[in-house]
Amino acid sequence: MPMRTRAAAFAALTVAALAAATAFTAPAGAAPRNAAEPAFLDASELPPHPSSAWTAGPVSDGFPAELAHCLGEGVPAYDYRHRVFRTELDTGAVQVTVVTGSPAKGEALAARLNEEIRSCADRIEESDPEIRAEGRSYGSLPVEEGAQVHGLHTTTSWGATDIHLLSVGRDGRTVTVVGWGQMGDFDDAPVAAFRQTTTTAVDKLH
Repeated sequence: MPMRTRAAAFAALTVAALAAATAFTAPAGAAPRNAAEPAFLDASELPPHPSSAWTAGPVSDGFPAELAHCLGEGVPAYDYRHRVFRTELDTGAVQVTVVTGSPAKGEALAARLNEEIRSCADRIEESDPEIRAEGRSYGSLPVEEGAQVHGLHTTTSWGATDIHLLSVGRDGRTVTVVGWGQMGDFDDAPVAAFRQTTTTAVDKLH
């Protein structure tokens, strides 16, 4: 993620998500900011790229536009933080974290995010008849309160094809989403390495 889908395959969804993102501020019951912010992944903890090194951007406030294709208007308002990762080629990644007000709120948010990802392929196709999308589940991970791993493949009428991996994990009241993407299809997805990246991301939260 930068998840370049070329020719703005997700343009409509991205615009909607960016508009929604301006309202992503902490609701009642959200945890206040403090010095014990969740830790983020380092570039070296992402799935290895065969020919290009990962670089990590700064940790920034707000919900990342890089996840707009699946997590746009349906994402509840919270005080999100994120980090974007890039390679020199057409592969990118992003992590977003949020500390909710309680473990119960964290559980509810994780469930909502997983549902948004599961319905993502259908929503993409509904938003643009020139895009075909297929989602897959890669199961759960036994880390802290658990994590779910998903895959998403998109193909456009002009021939662009992209593969994305997304995961949602939780440690108590803290939730994280990790996304990875590049050109290709399901056969090109480093599922085993991404599952390890997700496990590391959840382990590092606190």
